[in-house]
Amino acid sequence: MNSGLLQAFSHWFTIGANLLLILGVIFFIKLPKEKKANIQYWLPFLILAFTVFYENFGSYTNYNYEFKKAVNAYLGNTEYPQFNLWLFNIARRQVGVILYLLLIRYWLQPAYKKYMNWMILVFIVLVVVLQISGVEPLYLNQPIIFAIGANLILIGSGLYFIGMITRDQYLGRNPLRLVSFWQMTLIMFTFSLNYISSVTLLYLYAVNPVLGKALQDLSYVMMLGTLAVLIVTIASPLFPDKFEKEPSFEIS
Repeated sequence: MNSGLLQAFSHWFTIGANLLLILGVIFFIKLPKEKKANIQYWLPFLILAFTVFYENFGSYTNYNYEFKKAVNAYLGNTEYPQFNLWLFNIARRQVGVILYLLLIRYWLQPAYKKYMNWMILVFIVLVVVLQISGVEPLYLNQPIIFAIGANLILIGSGLYFIGMITRDQYLGRNPLRLVSFWQMTLIMFTFSLNYISSVTLLYLYAVNPVLGKALQDLSYVMMLGTLAVLIVTIASPLFPDKFEKEPSFEIS
């Protein structure tokens, strides 16, 4: 195998994500047919597969410089052909955010779902406007879009926890045995950390590279943790004695 290609895919985060996808595929295949058609299980699987796909594609673009250069040139970026920000802007900061907002929406009580509908619509409109207007080109860092997306994720997670402490349906249930609780907790902490690191990472790498790398590695760990929770969600019907049934108003 080409040593350059092997090196591009040898990062521990990429390896870990690939192993989690294999595990997720195994559990998803084992699900009953009716569970596979349930958004509660296929949406987490879609997010898992999509995340691992774009992370691997990002590794490939770092290996195939000519391809990365050609895409940047097509987008109008001839000054920084070594960047693959266009990929992660689309996949992680735009499509990924929408998928997580849809996942959060699924767990919310009906009264809150309409807010999530508007949040998703507003986010899509703002993304299109900011890119078409040239305020945040696709091939450069997009702090405004990322900040909007991250804050919408945090608001959605907050709505879930508000419902948990105010709805009678949660009385008598152990949050630690609800997959929705673990999903929202990991998603909230992961996006919070990514938001903080995106603001400070360049500064830290310049002033204290050791701390900057540690923060980046912690972000990777949290991302793997989020993917692992998605796998737990997929596998939960196979271990009914380990998890409690979600409140009935969440299924819609």
